[in-house]
Amino acid sequence: MPSEKKLVSKEKYFKKLQNLLDEYHQIIIVECDNVSSNQMQKVRTVLRGKAVLLMGKKTMMRKAIRMHLHENHEIEHLLPHLNGNIGFVFTKEDLHEIRDLVTSLKVGAPAKAGTVAPNDVVVPAGPTGLEPTQTSFLQALNIGTKIVKGQIEILAPATLIHAGEKVGQSEATLLSKLNIRPFSYGLVPRVIYDHGVIYENKVLDMTIADVSEVVAKGVSNIAALGLQIGYPTIASVPHSIMNGFKNLVSIAIETEYTFKEAEQMKDMIAHPEKFAAAAAAAAPAAAPAAEEKKEEKKEEAKEEEEEEEEGDFGLDLFA
Repeated sequence: MPSEKKLVSKEKYFKKLQNLLDEYHQIIIVECDNVSSNQMQKVRTVLRGKAVLLMGKKTMMRKAIRMHLHENHEIEHLLPHLNGNIGFVFTKEDLHEIRDLVTSLKVGAPAKAGTVAPNDVVVPAGPTGLEPTQTSFLQALNIGTKIVKGQIEILAPATLIHAGEKVGQSEATLLSKLNIRPFSYGLVPRVIYDHGVIYENKVLDMTIADVSEVVAKGVSNIAALGLQIGYPTIASVPHSIMNGFKNLVSIAIETEYTFKEAEQMKDMIAHPEKFAAAAAAAAPAAAPAAEEKKEEKKEEAKEEEEEEEEGDFGLDLFA
């Protein structure tokens, strides 16, 4: 049986989490692997007044949420995402801004043997400060070296560890000797909870242009489907009206029947030379306008030169 002190502590945690769930309807679920307590305190300091960071055991989080489902059934969507070392960032501010604040606080860390590399590790070319006795150690890792001024120099950049690979003892030792801290750790946003809806973190990077493009594509698909099956929709009706108008103009062209909108098309077919002449006349009309602009620029340049010459008052001190 847990002690009375632990039971009181759990009860306080449950109430705190439940109160936050009632007060805030926007939550960023973050991963907290390899994040120190000191770094976590810095995150809390930066978020103060804008967001609340709450950590805890996932078993306690699940229990607190299940106990509170009768008050707020929407938080049930959080349960499938409570796995691993995670925390909650509660906020009422702009989610994009808070996400950027959270991800900006990263701390460099050394490569420890057995950890999985989050990114490629490249050893740069140049002097290492290591004694020549360490040459065989570097050669064992397939790193080309030479001795320059009593120290080892790496000939070319070498990829020591690839992302996703486990760091070996030899690699960790070499990086430590070279004083290279190749990894950086911080809170990593996993998913976003927004008024009962769960979506991926990358959705926050979408712009208005991206949303407009998706909507336009959807409207286009609806219009195409409506036209294909002959079912009128708001998206397809304009296209149907235009197709109907084209059919009417085609009938008017092939028969003696006419109407106002079709007369211009019939006139163009009957007298193509008239419209060809009009198009040819329109092209040269645009040329003079361009020439006028060039002449104006030349005149402005001349005026500037004349002003500079007048400013010398006819005297050349260096003649």
